[in-house]
Amino acid sequence: MKTTTAKATTGDVLLDADRPVLNETLLVGLDLGTNTSCLMATPVGNNGSGEAVTRELIPTVVGYANDNVLNGVLPGDAKVLFGRLALKHAKNLRVVRPMKGGVIHDQRAARLFAGHLFEVLNQANRNEIRAVIGMPASADLLARENARTAFRGIFNKVLFVPEPFLAALGYRNDARIADANYHDPVLNSLYVDIGAGSTDVCLVQGHFPTAHDQLSVPFAGDAVDQIIFDSILSEYPDCGLTLARVRELKEKNSWVLTADGATPALAHVLVGGKSRQLDVTKHVGAGCQALLQKVFEMTRELITRAESDTVAELLQNVIVTGGGSLTKGFGVALQTRLLEEGFENPRVQVLGENYKDFVALGALKTARRARENQWQTLLG
Repeated sequence: MKTTTAKATTGDVLLDADRPVLNETLLVGLDLGTNTSCLMATPVGNNGSGEAVTRELIPTVVGYANDNVLNGVLPGDAKVLFGRLALKHAKNLRVVRPMKGGVIHDQRAARLFAGHLFEVLNQANRNEIRAVIGMPASADLLARENARTAFRGIFNKVLFVPEPFLAALGYRNDARIADANYHDPVLNSLYVDIGAGSTDVCLVQGHFPTAHDQLSVPFAGDAVDQIIFDSILSEYPDCGLTLARVRELKEKNSWVLTADGATPALAHVLVGGKSRQLDVTKHVGAGCQALLQKVFEMTRELITRAESDTVAELLQNVIVTGGGSLTKGFGVALQTRLLEEGFENPRVQVLGENYKDFVALGALKTARRARENQWQTLLG
């Protein structure tokens, strides 16, 4: 996947009326993430097909220039920066994350970010842009309306689809659908999505998930950071570590199971002007173990909700995704816990570093297959 460096901008949003009109449609699959967004796009001709020609991974960040910043400090003296460029110049910006818990939290920032996504697509010569946008399975009507507002006048038509279903569709091996030995994740799987603000567990069984098919709790990466932070401060109250530094330590050294295979988490700090090295491995492990326990409880609950004659196959498709899934040993630990609970022959799969690709790819597949009456028109 190509990783974008965000462009500087004045913060203006390019609307439909500002664009030249040509007879071409662009299909977009978008995973609008709390921390990072992923998009895939392809132009569509009369045959309605085509591989993705645009793949971008963009930090979901908007940075507003501080009033006292000097000329020449920010690229192009921009008033608003996005993505990696905003993070690079964060010292001279008021940085805002438009998303919280997978849904829009700051409407103005979300709309500016949507305009930036259009710039990334670089499709000023397209007649129409249609986007399938992943939403948390638990997203309500207000969350969808906020997303429609953010993209109105930028994307022409949209379709909102639950992220677990899109992830299953993106992960599906289309070449093996007819294989009797293939466990199709679209037809029967359990998705565990461990994000920054929430953990979502969802049954995917051939249809868009209902409220009965899902669980969501506000316990995920951010909560783990706080547990680790509090634990370190209880032992080293004068260490001077910040929550941001603790997050870095966790992302580099997170682990579950036993400490034997864990990379020692060493924090170098200055205390009273003197350098100290703190071993915080056990503190990181404690936070990650708390996350494992929560995920196990949620997974166990949803398995019991599934129809009894679907459980055997469901257990072959327990799929873990999201940033928390990158915790060392997480998949093996969850599978072990399920075995210890008495579930027969569970198989837990972790999507890995490129986990965000699957939602965007599933969204693009959905865009190609969507019927005309399924699209929602966004009037500028």
